[in-house]
Amino acid sequence: MNNFNLIENCWIPIADVGLVSLKQIFTEPNYRALGGNPIQKIAMTKLLLAISQAACTPEDNAEWKELGADGLAQKCLAYLEKWHDRFYLYGEKPFLQMPEIANAAKQNFGAVLPEIATGNTTVLNSIQMENSLNDAEKAMLIVQLVNFGLGGKKTDNSIVLSAGYQGKSNDKGKPSTGKAGTSLGFMGFLHNFLIGETLLQTLWLNLLTQEQIDDLPYSQKLGVAPWEEMPEGENCDIAKRLQNSLMGRLISMSRFCLLNQNDLHYSEGIAHFGYKENMIDPSVAANFSGKDAKVLWVDTERRPWRFLTALLSFMENGGNGFDCYYLKLGLLRARKARLAKIGVWSGGLRVSSNAGEQYISGSDDFVDSVVFMDSNQLGEMWYSRLKHEMTELEQVSKFVYGSTMGYFKSQKSEGKNEAAQATHLFWQLCERRFQDLVYACEAESNESRNTLRKQFANFAMTSYNRYCHQDTAKQLNAWAANLPNFGKYLKDTKQQEVEA
Repeated sequence: MNNFNLIENCWIPIADVGLVSLKQIFTEPNYRALGGNPIQKIAMTKLLLAISQAACTPEDNAEWKELGADGLAQKCLAYLEKWHDRFYLYGEKPFLQMPEIANAAKQNFGAVLPEIATGNTTVLNSIQMENSLNDAEKAMLIVQLVNFGLGGKKTDNSIVLSAGYQGKSNDKGKPSTGKAGTSLGFMGFLHNFLIGETLLQTLWLNLLTQEQIDDLPYSQKLGVAPWEEMPEGENCDIAKRLQNSLMGRLISMSRFCLLNQNDLHYSEGIAHFGYKENMIDPSVAANFSGKDAKVLWVDTERRPWRFLTALLSFMENGGNGFDCYYLKLGLLRARKARLAKIGVWSGGLRVSSNAGEQYISGSDDFVDSVVFMDSNQLGEMWYSRLKHEMTELEQVSKFVYGSTMGYFKSQKSEGKNEAAQATHLFWQLCERRFQDLVYACEAESNESRNTLRKQFANFAMTSYNRYCHQDTAKQLNAWAANLPNFGKYLKDTKQQEVEA
């Protein structure tokens, strides 16, 4: 039966609020941001952007500016009312599901969620335990799986809906291992979005114009939202259009799912082109300038904020680095709109792979971070200062690592683990003041940046002292002999104090 409508029923987590419906998203102007883990945030942002693009794609930046966040919300409400019957979680046309795969093998919900421990995996905390899902959680699961399904044998690829399609078979003609979800990739893509002061403003900031879409490598341009026109199989005409459209990168349908009461039928869906074929999600940063295309992956040892200068390299004169369509096409446009504050959100999930099976293991985890900037100060000079400060911080981190290694080597110890931990602690401490550094780079004067350099140097010494003890005479000698020297890093600061 048609029940649990995603437009009317509450299922979307909102920070500081709780669960809300799609209708509430576009009705309430004060919702700050989405809740949930980073993968849920990305999947939900992509869905909301797909609805936004389907409801109203401005012709150019002038039309985008005139539309505004409030205008976009009104267009989306009218669109949802028009397509109300396509947003039921169950029924004849269940939302983003394929009734045709009812013969596919069933999987428990926990088996397809990366954070749930299954099989012989050790359960370390309650988050890893599988629980029954309510309708709201099932709706979020479907939205997540169509883009972020883990590769492996959990997909029943013996079910093929497009006659003659060989994409779900191996060289021997047997069902193949499922490929990684389009938005996940081999190790976990790092996704990036512009962030406004409200959720509606965030959607408006990332809304692409028709003029911009025409310049992207999607031959089918915007395309049609899947709930308006669901594919009939893995290789049907609709599937081929999704492979080459913006809609197909927002809602990739890389998994075909069908919900049951306590489990779901689960098979590989549409196979999309990858970054090596110069096709990426608009939220993924890639560099196509070299012989081989490169993308930014999630790195749990390097928090997303540390990639900010790489993500914004287009702001540098002659910049030829990593480009993220949402950031490159939206940031300077937002600056011209005279918005007081604009943020960059980056996040994702790091995964491991073995023989085609993807899983979370060891240091794999969710990561995300957000950095805000004053739009009035954005430009090449601001970027140049920030890039210089980050280069200097990277050098300080090397001092911490080298000094810690030297401390342990002088005592005939290995020291690699301690050096890595000291460096990691240094970056953790720096994260607390990185937002201040971003704002400090807006000023031509070095005063505020030099003040921060003192604090970063203190963070480095704190990290060195945490792992290099001074309890014995031998330890004290080693500590003094390998003490990191930040004289060059603090040179400007000392000069300023002399002049004062």
